[in-house]
Amino acid sequence: MKAKDMALVALFAALIAVLAQVAVPLPFSPVPITGQVLGVFLVGAILGKNRGTLAIIVYLLLGAIGLPVFARGGSGLAAFARPSGGYLWGFALGVYVMGLVLERGKGEPGYGRLAVGMLTCLVVIYVLGTIQLMYLLHLNLVKGLLLGVLPYIPLDLAKLVLAAAISLQVRRALQQAGYLGP
Repeated sequence: MKAKDMALVALFAALIAVLAQVAVPLPFSPVPITGQVLGVFLVGAILGKNRGTLAIIVYLLLGAIGLPVFARGGSGLAAFARPSGGYLWGFALGVYVMGLVLERGKGEPGYGRLAVGMLTCLVVIYVLGTIQLMYLLHLNLVKGLLLGVLPYIPLDLAKLVLAAAISLQVRRALQQAGYLGP
């Protein structure tokens, strides 16, 4: 891996860590509203499947070893075993699946393909997060969706729209500067 790739992976792992600190707890759910999903969308759309997934893994490892990079300064291996831990697992798989979607078709992905890729990523995050939430809190599917998905959809869709617009510009600028391949 080239030094510029390592720098991009580290930079985007740090971006997610910063956005994770934008966290609003909800009184009815153990899952806060955070900026993490915005960061995950940007990572996948800008860095692609391999570098993007690696950036998520670096972010997760930083949190696992104790750096306060998760929502509200959370860290440690216990974060992965909490009711909200499934969403963390979902970030890596979601970015990988987003990358697969973005690789389909000819040429650089446009806004539409980015949006579809991000929506696919979001579904993966929701599925893994909800499964763990339901399992640990002994919830049925309806309650799991009410606590772990439905309240987040409007804001996550707004993040998707924003991330798709931003990532088009940032990806183009990084390509022109020689930091990303075409």
